[in-house]
Amino acid sequence: MEQFIGVCFYMSVPGLPKTRLYWNPKTREEMVASIMTVNRWENIKRHLHFADNNNQVPGGDKLFKVRPLLNFLNDSFSSIPMDEMLCVDEQMVPFKGRSQLKQYIPMKPKHWGYNFFILADQHGIVYNFDVYTGSIQPHPGFPDIGASGNIVLQLASAIPTNISHKLFFDNWFCSVDLQVLLEKEKIHSVGTVRQNRLAGCTFMDDGAMKAKGRGTHQEKMTTHNGVNLWAVKWFDNRPVTLLSTFVAAHPTTEVQRSKKWYHRIVFHMLDLTLVEAWLLYRRDCQSQIPENDQLPLLDFKIQVASCLCMENKVSNKRKGRPSQVVVMGKEKRALCHLIWSEGTTQTTGPCKQTTRGDVKCRDAKAL
Repeated sequence: MEQFIGVCFYMSVPGLPKTRLYWNPKTREEMVASIMTVNRWENIKRHLHFADNNNQVPGGDKLFKVRPLLNFLNDSFSSIPMDEMLCVDEQMVPFKGRSQLKQYIPMKPKHWGYNFFILADQHGIVYNFDVYTGSIQPHPGFPDIGASGNIVLQLASAIPTNISHKLFFDNWFCSVDLQVLLEKEKIHSVGTVRQNRLAGCTFMDDGAMKAKGRGTHQEKMTTHNGVNLWAVKWFDNRPVTLLSTFVAAHPTTEVQRSKKWYHRIVFHMLDLTLVEAWLLYRRDCQSQIPENDQLPLLDFKIQVASCLCMENKVSNKRKGRPSQVVVMGKEKRALCHLIWSEGTTQTTGPCKQTTRGDVKCRDAKAL
């Protein structure tokens, strides 16, 4: 199984459009084709299972087939010490096959696929995730504040409370009710927010802010259920409104501008796990290895793939006496038919069965 995963990692490096091309004589990739045959690889993929189908309940968990894998990875990710700055966002896994879990989101670069919700830090390290299956129920112990808020509370359950972590999200997630609930858990938050979610809060209209120029902003403050909230409307290329429980408009700073349906989920989780490992490797190397000497992601992936492909790999080395045939150019001659110089271990050329001065032919027994 380790070799199968290693081959999958290797395949993502050249990125050929069809898997059989890695074994095709004209497009053969030696690091893939030498590990296992195409029939062996396809057979493992065809029988790839993570749960016993006999235990599946009709109408139950839509992710039943991969739920053990998802739970294992979530438990592993959540055990990583968290950074102070965290973010909740969506991640689209491209997929156009037949699946009831497939989503169409026209605003995403990839319109069709599986929709993941991710809790990560500013470096990209993932701590918690969930796959959208059609409905998002309230997290136990919290009221129902809508799908966008429920998923944030669910992901944020992995965040230690009373340590004042800071959580960021965009306007699909952000609402007054969500930020109040997070602040009561001692999790500070800030996010862009839609104007219609700020009941009774009015700002300068867009035209007036545009006339005043980039950097114009207006701030409002209120208290809701004992929690202080700051709303700021700021104009850049276009106006944007933010809502926060711990920060307001000041101080200001200069900003520099810059076919089995579950196979795709499984392979995406493999990639996610590898990137997670690379980010942790980079973090651990910060105080010991200069950044220029650290492995880039592609080299790190190749190293991991190489180790996995060698796992339990049986050596093809032949047993018995080693051959005493040496290749010289395009010819093969036995050692007893090489010319050796007296008192040295260097050969000077193929034997011509002659003796000249201090040069003579030594037979195999003399060696």
